Amino acid sequence: MALDLSTWRNIGIIAHIDAGKTTTTERVLFYTGKTYKVGDVDDGNTVTDFDQEEQRRGITIYSAAVSCPWKGYTINLIDTPGHVDFTAEVERSLRVLDGAIVVFDAKEGVEAQSETVWRQCSKYDVPRICFVNKMDKVGADFEMTFKSLTERLDAHPVAIQLPIGSADFFEGLIDLMTMRAFYFEPSQLGAKITEKDIPEQLVAMAEHWRHDMVEIIAGTCDELMEKYVHDEDISIEELKTALRTATIAGQLNPVVCGSSLRYCGVQKLLDAACDFLPSPLDVPPVVGRDPKNPDREVVRHPENSEPFSALVFKIVAEKPVNLYYIRIYSGVLKSGTRVYNPETGHKENISRIYRMFAKRREQLDEALAGDIVAVAGIKRSLTGHTICDARDPVVYQEIGFPECVMSMAIEVQRAADRDKLGLALSELMREDPTFVASVDSETGQSIISGMGELHLEVLVNKIRKEHRVEVHVGPPRVAYRETVSQSATADVTFKKQTGGRGQYARVSVMLEPIHPEDGEDPLQFESKIFGGSIPREYIRPVEAGFRDAAQQGVLAGNPMVNIKLTLVDGQHHEVDSSELAFETAARMAFREAALNARPMLMEPIMKIEVTTPEEYFGQISGDLNSRRAIITGSDVRGKYRVVCAEVPLASMFGYATQLRSLSQGRASWSMEPSQYARVPEQVAEKVLAGTS
Repeated sequence: MALDLSTWRNIGIIAHIDAGKTTTTERVLFYTGKTYKVGDVDDGNTVTDFDQEEQRRGITIYSAAVSCPWKGYTINLIDTPGHVDFTAEVERSLRVLDGAIVVFDAKEGVEAQSETVWRQCSKYDVPRICFVNKMDKVGADFEMTFKSLTERLDAHPVAIQLPIGSADFFEGLIDLMTMRAFYFEPSQLGAKITEKDIPEQLVAMAEHWRHDMVEIIAGTCDELMEKYVHDEDISIEELKTALRTATIAGQLNPVVCGSSLRYCGVQKLLDAACDFLPSPLDVPPVVGRDPKNPDREVVRHPENSEPFSALVFKIVAEKPVNLYYIRIYSGVLKSGTRVYNPETGHKENISRIYRMFAKRREQLDEALAGDIVAVAGIKRSLTGHTICDARDPVVYQEIGFPECVMSMAIEVQRAADRDKLGLALSELMREDPTFVASVDSETGQSIISGMGELHLEVLVNKIRKEHRVEVHVGPPRVAYRETVSQSATADVTFKKQTGGRGQYARVSVMLEPIHPEDGEDPLQFESKIFGGSIPREYIRPVEAGFRDAAQQGVLAGNPMVNIKLTLVDGQHHEVDSSELAFETAARMAFREAALNARPMLMEPIMKIEVTTPEEYFGQISGDLNSRRAIITGSDVRGKYRVVCAEVPLASMFGYATQLRSLSQGRASWSMEPSQYARVPEQVAEKVLAGTS
């Protein structure tokens, strides 16, 4: 099977909730011939939102992959959720994609979750184009949305299209490359496109925007800048080539517009995705590590001749076998072969390979470098694991996921279902890296933790419906953390003699608060042992004891973060010392130092954005202040006021109901995690006393 990777596009559609991602995906599938009937989110019959919970709620919960052709190109497209509770689906998708289409609501512009997905793209260096959707919506404003890309994002937008009208008067769009107007016939579902001259009253505006477009693109290419400065003609092909290069390099973000609901502009969006987003050949070769020598880099190119390697980025629990979504970075994968997981040390069987079309699938005999497919037969690998050729192994960087911010107790209604619940929780943790199930050591209760109320609610419903386990759940609880506010030292000797060989270890440590950068370990350990006071083989058990003790906390059993433990000194015994003795001594020393370092409670702070009619602004601001919120800004968008604030998650339970009451249902809101911050002393006392 020959595969021209230059015509391959692995792209995702990402956005704030309700910006129109799934509707856009439905139109893409229709125009590429993969469906013959256009699905509707409100009707619950879309291709990519095929889960019952998605259809019932009218939102995307799970990322879904589809493959479709367009004008000689093959597009692997992933539709991702917009709700912050399901941000892990976006995270793992962007880790394996080559490019992204970021969708914006033309009335709202950049919203809170827009900033989050943009940062996620930047984290993985994913080139992106911007689609200003919903130009038919009352209050739609292309220019405002375009400006917000620069003001609120680290974006470099360049408009290559302009809308013709807006709201009820939205008719079509102007292509600034060709300086032609395009109209899409709604009665024929946008399949009929009429090309005309630009309306006379819009010519001056279009020329102004085109001048800006040419200047911006020329600024990224010395050859074009030379022509631009000398007022020489620059061809459309030259502009497209330079814009493609700049987009792939992250220097520019092409901006297009339309209305997916009104069947307007989606074909032009597909053209832009093929023209400007990279193929697997355009992105840098992926770099991994040699599992036998972690200091040695291993480079893999997207070529079939190289050893096979791939990354597992999603697991879907199915009967009788689970599906594993993988991105192949190099080599060829054939069904019926065995692959190696260097992180577990086990070999895995690939019994079947599938080309996915949401919940439908097409079986393949083989998959090539650069492709995204699903496989069956794997049993021991997890999300973020590398699978590869055992003769030439490589380990790729795992996918980083945010920490859980909320938990609740869960218990079965019938004792006979206890084992079934344990199995269900294990499957859910395997599928969802942001879901954690544990057992409270004091009460024996099962505790489930996730990214928010909606996240946990969806998973509990899944336990009830798919796993057929009736459960009771307790009220949501905030996932607090602990830290220290000053430095402290401890010197502990662990000594035990029970006849025969005893146990002996002495450790001297210093504990201090730190402020780790994004991506840095919030628990850091350093050894300053020189000479033989503690042999090298006992250093790692000291670190293990520290990390284990830090997970238990010292105030209320919450994990500790933003701390560094330094092993300063110690002593061992030639006969009685052991790894267990040093691990135990480290736990004791850590706890003593932590209690002397003024431990404090930390809580998750959320960034919230509320959009409200002006008349409710005062009531909503007052309510936020009563929730310990700090108002960070407010902005006027037409007849609406946008309030931005940072507020403790503990104060936000039931906020949706309260906001509806305050605004007669006319206000909307979104929320995303921001950081952990110290809990005020009075509030901390109540939390620790168990009264709140």
